[in-house]
Amino acid sequence: MKAVKISEGVYWVGVKDWNKRVFDALIPLPHGTSYNAYLVIGSEKTALIDTVNPGFENELGEKINGVKGIGEIDYMVMNHAEPDHSGAIPYLLERNEKAVLVATKKGADIARAYYDVPEDRVMVVKDGDEVSLGGKTLRFIEAPWLHWPETMFTYLVEDKILFTCDFFGAHLAGGFYDSDVPDIMTHAQRYFGEIMMPFSAMARKALQKIGELEIEMIAPSHGPIYRNPERIIETYGRWSSGETREKVLIAYVSMYGTNERIVKELAARLTAEGIEVVVYNLVNSDIGEIAKDLVDSRAIVLAAPTVLGGAHPLAVHAAYLVKALRPPARYALIVGSHGWHGRSNEALLEVLKGLNLELLGTLDVHARPGADDYNKLLRLTNLLINKVREG
Repeated sequence: MKAVKISEGVYWVGVKDWNKRVFDALIPLPHGTSYNAYLVIGSEKTALIDTVNPGFENELGEKINGVKGIGEIDYMVMNHAEPDHSGAIPYLLERNEKAVLVATKKGADIARAYYDVPEDRVMVVKDGDEVSLGGKTLRFIEAPWLHWPETMFTYLVEDKILFTCDFFGAHLAGGFYDSDVPDIMTHAQRYFGEIMMPFSAMARKALQKIGELEIEMIAPSHGPIYRNPERIIETYGRWSSGETREKVLIAYVSMYGTNERIVKELAARLTAEGIEVVVYNLVNSDIGEIAKDLVDSRAIVLAAPTVLGGAHPLAVHAAYLVKALRPPARYALIVGSHGWHGRSNEALLEVLKGLNLELLGTLDVHARPGADDYNKLLRLTNLLINKVREG
């Protein structure tokens, strides 16, 4: 694939990674991903904004050389130091003797540690600093903790293009522009849940910073480019503010069917009352999908059997992810089951300790559910319905 012109003097020179299936040894990528890099050519100077994941350096180089030689690049803008966006920096420095790396102060420190960038080839920038390329002006906007401490955005003033690296991204190899992907917001929600949700407060600050800009295009470093930026900006505003829906996420493990019976009964009652329900069997669920639904769920139900004096490991992992991702859910129910000794509920509650979740109650079933268990479940379900409807 050749470089793609997205505006006058601005080219996409990134890579589509169709075969990538796991990111950071944790996140499933059912649709692959992309590493977007952009070449901006002014009348006097040239800048490269972000690079690509290690292993794709030659493809990046071929695309750049198809537009303008690597040796003619004057600035390499590092919006984010993570290797999937900056891994080609050493490759480019070896082939270009004059280019300087543009980064925040923290970014410069990380670049030296990760990529051995010489100190005399680093330009440190701060909020509002600008670089002129001749008819094209790059303005830098610090956006820390989206999702590393050194992150920044780059705004191309004349073309009204905002380069946001991970912010507004999506793990998706298919589609070039947002209009090419009918369900783009589903992919964007999944990505927000996986990457940005723990940093919602910083996301709100970043949205405030860019609120005064005229933006005609958003060019992230994963997924499609937005030529209709208003929709994703407005949606990020809702997600980062913790706006939820009348929605309950249920994640469960069931070894001998007990928890599955309870979950099916609970889901049926919630659905009958008009509450949106998403149910995940943790044995075969994609954690990226769970992260997506955590973005706007108002309540969480975790159900697990006792295993070796604690909760089933898959449920513990799910509880840990909930705590790490810090979703906006306000209410929780914990369901356990056991044969001779029940400790799964206590184990899950210990993991979730410290989250701003109101525990509405617990249910622990011995062997198989009986009349008393179903009666208690009914009471808990009614309480859950009332809380979810209250918002």
